Amino acid sequence: MTIKKIQPDKAKLNQIVADARRNQELREQSYRGQALKLYPWVCGRCTREFDHKNLAELTVHHKNHNHDDNPSDGSNWELLCLYCHDNEHARYEETRFGSQSVSKSSSPESTHNPFAALKTLMEKK
Repeated sequence: MTIKKIQPDKAKLNQIVADARRNQELREQSYRGQALKLYPWVCGRCTREFDHKNLAELTVHHKNHNHDDNPSDGSNWELLCLYCHDNEHARYEETRFGSQSVSKSSSPESTHNPFAALKTLMEKK
């Protein structure tokens, strides 16, 4: 019995990826363009000012972290520089998932040491 390998249609897969990227770019350009028309070109956190030369470093942040929530009045957007935007998302992830700290752990400490008798066992050989 021979097993036939099914090859994915690479052209179809490439088209799906290209369409997804194009749609994402169009969506981003749409709300980014609107936000740049609505708001002054200033970072909402550090107040750094931007002009045409460095405008690529100014990003649109979704306040509720939902990139599909793009009201035309801009109520879910704020302009942030790349650094403040990264910081905002890092803080969101810490809040969302919590920081795992050994000192803050509420789980009981382990009392079993699997290597406690290792030295004795090694000496017996």
